[in-house]
Amino acid sequence: MQLVISKRFEISLSYRYYRKDWSDDKNRAVFGKKVAGPHGFGGNFVAYFIFHGPVDTDTGMLINVTVIKKRILALLAERYDHKFLNRDTSPFDEIVPTPENVARQLLEDAAPLFASDEAELVACHVATTPTTAATAYADGTVERDHWLEFSAARRTWSPNLTDQENEAVFGVAASPSGHGHFYRLRATLTGSVDAGTGMIVPDGAVDKALGGLYALLDHTNLNTDVEELKNVTMTTEYLSRFMYERLQSKLPLARVRLYENPYFFAEYLGGGRHLMGLVTAFESAHRLHSPCLSDGDNKEIYGKCNNPEGHGHRYRVEGTIAGELDERTGAVYPLGQLQQAFDDALEPWHYKHLDLDTDDFKNIPSTGENIVSVLWPRLDEGLDGRLHRLRLWETPNNRFTLRRRIER
Repeated sequence: MQLVISKRFEISLSYRYYRKDWSDDKNRAVFGKKVAGPHGFGGNFVAYFIFHGPVDTDTGMLINVTVIKKRILALLAERYDHKFLNRDTSPFDEIVPTPENVARQLLEDAAPLFASDEAELVACHVATTPTTAATAYADGTVERDHWLEFSAARRTWSPNLTDQENEAVFGVAASPSGHGHFYRLRATLTGSVDAGTGMIVPDGAVDKALGGLYALLDHTNLNTDVEELKNVTMTTEYLSRFMYERLQSKLPLARVRLYENPYFFAEYLGGGRHLMGLVTAFESAHRLHSPCLSDGDNKEIYGKCNNPEGHGHRYRVEGTIAGELDERTGAVYPLGQLQQAFDDALEPWHYKHLDLDTDDFKNIPSTGENIVSVLWPRLDEGLDGRLHRLRLWETPNNRFTLRRRIER
């Protein structure tokens, strides 16, 4: 089991894709419109700094997010925020400020700030637009995310089941009339970052591969209009595998994740490894206060979160289970049972004060680290021990993740 926390920051800056040692023609041929003009163009980047380490039993924290915020904000103000990267921030006067390069440089810049802490900075994730991002890991691994969006109709259905069985397994989604989704596919690439382009794969090659998939699937009825999908098991899990297999010959894929809506996704990592995830929420109040600390220490460590009258959040929860695809049904796990397990696990906390109305935090502070650790066994039991990853957002800026292992 591994616990990590992620702290989110926003950065306003300008930049361009340009190498001074290349001709203008070569820059335009490789980077297209992102060459821009000599003054660059604008971006609102979002950076996530991810930490791993032991949780202090007294404070319930892996690392105080206030400490992260103070140190990272100073770094961003000095080198990144409201800067023209190509001129103001080395080494981007020499290398291209691609998501891969920015994520690697931010990780390199930030790591020394936490060298003396027990918590270790293990990764930096940078989203440069809503559809492209990169993650740099402390072990040197780099990943690049590309998103594809398309609309399609379908009937959730398996040719291996009778009509009665399809209806029992898939409910209204098995209606012969079909239904539709606005799908969002995240394709994650991994590999060496090219020293010249600053990318794992040039954007043009990725656009071509994803464009072919878009042309095949967008505004179709997946069951009847796509030859490769006729008379096959039509589930989100099956579709994620189908898309992975279509793209893997063209791109160095680590995995794909397919959302059929904002609250449900299927992920395929290759080699028969399937994941299935659900997103939900609960609304609770709490107060960060440790019985192991003095009132003065509590106030100093937790700040405004130690307010005696408490405060609250609409906590967002994402649970992911792992398993083999049932080729008969096309499902990793029954969706209705997944939803019920979430409802049962979260019901004791919904519309409650975690410290005063439940017994879970009588003796430990209700930090995000402790909440996700308490929730794990409760949810895992309801999912037959198949819980793979559990994420909790206290706010959009603070995320806590517990997983069985690190997956790339």
